[in-house]
Amino acid sequence: MTSCRVVMVSGAGGGLGAALCRAYLAQGDCVVALEPNEAALQTLLATLPTAQVLGLGGSAGDVTQLASCTAAMDAAVQRFGGIDIVINNAGITQRSLFQEADLEQLRRVMEVNYLGAVHLTHAALPQLIARRGVVAAVSSVAGFAPLLGRSAYCASKHALHGFFDTLRCELAPQGVAVCLASPSFIATGIASRGETARVATGGESSPEAIAQAMVQAIARRQPQLLPDRTSRTAWWVSKLAPALYARTMTRRIAPEYPSFLHKEQA
Repeated sequence: MTSCRVVMVSGAGGGLGAALCRAYLAQGDCVVALEPNEAALQTLLATLPTAQVLGLGGSAGDVTQLASCTAAMDAAVQRFGGIDIVINNAGITQRSLFQEADLEQLRRVMEVNYLGAVHLTHAALPQLIARRGVVAAVSSVAGFAPLLGRSAYCASKHALHGFFDTLRCELAPQGVAVCLASPSFIATGIASRGETARVATGGESSPEAIAQAMVQAIARRQPQLLPDRTSRTAWWVSKLAPALYARTMTRRIAPEYPSFLHKEQA
């Protein structure tokens, strides 16, 4: 049992997850770090103050399993006394044209990115309601706009928006805030978990910059965060001129997919 605020972060071994853990620890908070990749978790934990951190790796950090999420909550309550903030950061990406895609991989993307957040949030609700906490999710520009070659990734992120926007309405009377962060490209390890490398040029935000923006937005109990210039531009253009957005996005991303360029030229 501790008197510190307790923050649970899924996907803690990746660039943004690790940055979020460090940002909250720097404020004196306690952190529960979930990460299915045991090696990545141990690498992270070696750099963090052990007294303020509970690390759950392997199957214990796998948010695609509801039982693991429930057990993680129990472990967090036993160690720290409760949970104040849950950040659904776990995610994998997908890069392939849909007609060339492995459907099992597409299923996996939805399981991790969407159902993982559903599982962890459901398991956390009793604590969040009791402590009038905050649940946050890391979405993406792909959560509100199209992104060529990421059909499954876009579907998973759009699902997050539908789920959490509705959950916000349901939980508001109980004092629980819901925050959705939608950054553009981040220089994180998610690229190594995609099917192919991202080769299109474009600016990337640092994990540390996005983490700091999220910490501030969560503290303000802010419903939506567009943390960088690209995400803010994408939001407005996709809403006000969706056809223009789709054309511009396609032109910029198409070089990643030679087969798409070949189809265009045929």
